[in-house]
Amino acid sequence: MEPQHPEPLSQSDIVDIFRQDLIQDQQFKQSDTHVFIILGASGDLAKKKIYPTLWWLYRDGLLPSDTHIVGFARSNLTMDNIRKQIQPYLKVTAVEQQKLEDFYACNSYVQGMYTDGGSFQKLDDHINALHNGRQANRLFYLALPPSVYQDVTRNIRHTCMGKTGWNRVIVEKPFGKDLESSNKLSNHLSSLFSEDQIYRIDHYLGKEMVQNLMVLRFANRIFAPLWNRDNIASVVLTFKEPFGTEGRGGYFDEFGIIRDVMQNHMMQMLCLVAMEKPASTNSDDVRDEKVKVLKSIAEIQMENVVLGQYTGNSKGQGEAKKGYLDDPTVPRGSVTPTYAAAVLYIQNERWDGVPFVMRCGKALNERKAEVRLQFRDVPGDIFQSQCKRNELVIRVQPNEAIYTKMMTKKPGMSFSPEESELDLTYGQRYKDVKLPDAYERLILDVFCGSQMHFVRSDELREAWRIFTPLLHKLESSKHQPVHYVYGSRGPPQADELLKKVGFRYEGTYKWVSPHKL
Repeated sequence: MEPQHPEPLSQSDIVDIFRQDLIQDQQFKQSDTHVFIILGASGDLAKKKIYPTLWWLYRDGLLPSDTHIVGFARSNLTMDNIRKQIQPYLKVTAVEQQKLEDFYACNSYVQGMYTDGGSFQKLDDHINALHNGRQANRLFYLALPPSVYQDVTRNIRHTCMGKTGWNRVIVEKPFGKDLESSNKLSNHLSSLFSEDQIYRIDHYLGKEMVQNLMVLRFANRIFAPLWNRDNIASVVLTFKEPFGTEGRGGYFDEFGIIRDVMQNHMMQMLCLVAMEKPASTNSDDVRDEKVKVLKSIAEIQMENVVLGQYTGNSKGQGEAKKGYLDDPTVPRGSVTPTYAAAVLYIQNERWDGVPFVMRCGKALNERKAEVRLQFRDVPGDIFQSQCKRNELVIRVQPNEAIYTKMMTKKPGMSFSPEESELDLTYGQRYKDVKLPDAYERLILDVFCGSQMHFVRSDELREAWRIFTPLLHKLESSKHQPVHYVYGSRGPPQADELLKKVGFRYEGTYKWVSPHKL
């Protein structure tokens, strides 16, 4: 009998499912008054991400019903100015215009200086004057440069904390530049707030497939016996962007690709791949296991690293013709890497000897983020070396998917094996489901008090311990990165590094999206 295909869900059906999930969460106080304060409301992050995310949550009825949004920044702005700034990023349809007006009615703005206690007193007075403002739960989002974190958090603590409801502070990366600066920031925050009030946001932890790693691993019996050094030859984590710095190189040059991507996003993914099963899905149980993994990783050694910097492609178009050093905001002669590949080893019983390769870069040949587990060769080969290694691939972006590369018999008379896949492409299996944006999930997590997808201070400390000696060595020696061309796969030396540690790239397999067949 043919399986029955259910009727496709409408967008409102899907939103209703999200809403029911929220209502069942006992920590989500739908009827309480909440005030969401955006510090840095005039900046790019607020304009392009935070205001649009709050609008989408409001539009879909996912915010608590009595939520006020207060912007705070140094700029002398009105709500009309903010409306004009954020409008291009809201994706509003014609039928949503009235809803948008209702959303704006929940918004207000306070101008003030980040270093001035009097400005924060004015902000507190404004919050208290809102409906139920004195009793409200308060969320403070620091959409700010790290240079003002200390002053702002001190002023929040001394002037703006609610006396009745809870108070939560969302901190954006970078969380320091090395172990010392990160510890200094962590110590400062912990002197003002308890750990359960601090939400260090890494938007990668809000992505569907990153969150799916735990379910994939711990809800499927078939993977548990295979997930170890006896069966897995190597793990490769990849993050590729097809564009360069595009005039924003001044900011990037301060941090480089290792601090920007590898030390945070990629280490978080590595932890979810490598950790032991937590006692429960409780936030601290999960984060305890991630910390154990990090503690088992030694500092990265220079011989296990390849660093690159992109140059212009003479055959490219527009930005592709420009190299990193052609960006006018990048200091002349900068040796900041725009590409990095690094090999780490986890020194524990499950993973001893298995290379974990992290590679990330800008101005590459495609946009891709994935985790690839390559399995060992089949022992006792009877197919005259025709078999390729099995791989399990979790693609985070674009087109979320999980697929297993495996061998199957070629159709026809021969008995020859060929590569095929078991495939779960989210766009096919969940055809009509709009996956929530990472920021939507994470902001709702803060409303619910769930810290599972936020970074704890000891996680941060261990991640910086692994990378800081390498970063200091690179900076003191002015290490020269190798060049790679804009739009290429990256430096060939990175492929050599993967080969050296045992990853086998066959180059014979082509994944075909099932909806293109």
